[in-house]
Parts: sequence; C-alpha cells; structure tokens
Amino acid sequence: MSTERDVRGWLRRRGADRIAHPGGTLYAHLCRVGERLAVLGCDSAVQAAGLTHAVYGTDGFDLALLDRAERAVLRDLVGADAEEIVYLYGACDRSRTWPTLAETGQVFDRFAGRVRTPDPARLRSLVDLSIVNELDVVEHDPGIADRHGAYFRDLFASWAPLASEQVVRDAQRVLRT
Repeated sequence: MSTERDVRGWLRRRGADRIAHPGGTLYAHLCRVGERLAVLGCDSAVQAAGLTHAVYGTDGFDLALLDRAERAVLRDLVGADAEEIVYLYGACDRSRTWPTLAETGQVFDRFAGRVRTPDPARLRSLVDLSIVNELDVVEHDPGIADRHGAYFRDLFASWAPLASEQVVRDAQRVLRT
C-alpha cells in the first residue's frame, strides 16, 4: 500500500488535476473528500476510498481514470478494503439503489448488472462516502444545493441509521436540517 502522497501523485499523473469539477478540478474534489472523511473520524480505508472514489467513474461522473479491468493497480495503491469501497461506489446505480438503500441494504451494480448486498461495515463506508461526496459538491456548486437540497436532506435522513453519526451531523449542518 502506498502513502497518501504517492496516491495524490498517481492521481495527478492520471490527469485528475486537469479535469473540471465543481470547486475546481476532480483532483481538488477527491482531496477534499478524503480530507473530510479523515476529519469526520472515518477509518483509513474509507479515507483512501474518498481520495480515489471516482477512479472507475461514477453514476454521476462518467469519466474513468482507470479501467475496471485494472483493479489490481488501485488495490496495490490503496489496499483491498479501500479499493472494494471505490468499486462499490463507482458501480452503484444511484437511481436503482439510493431510494431504497436504507430498507434493503442492497446496491445495484451497474457494471455487473446485478444486485449486491454488502456487509454492514462496507455499507456504512459506502453511505459515508456517498454523503461526504455530495456535501462537497453542494458546498462548491450553490446551484446543486438550490435544485437538490431537499432531496439530499430527505435521502440522507433515511440513510442516518446506516451512516456514521459524525457524517450525519455534518450533513445536517451543511444542508441546514
């Protein structure tokens, strides 16, 4: 496993610092998400996943820095636990997963075309990462907050039993619930 500095260098070499994203670049966003997860007390695997969460592309950001066929590259860089969180985050079909996630605990994997049921710890990691990602976007694009703030307030409230308490409090603060 590499150091955070090594991971940041790898992200820059993959061009993340040249890809536009709310709040500047994808690189800046990835760094902010990883740092916020650290401040909120999430474990090191979740922090590393936050720093690399968009590597395979996401349902909301369809640009990959690494092909999924090369998962071993990311696994070697951030560790198996973090890589699995990143894969699950990128694979998550949001429209088919998010509305019922709290009730079902199931994630529709858009890459594999099947439903996955992560264990409770992995599900918490996914939910914490998902919330923190959206909070960063909301804070850096006021239009997102205007258009989707009520949706995120309701969604994140439904996810509260799955999320870390500190992440829930941060979401409430940012979304003013």
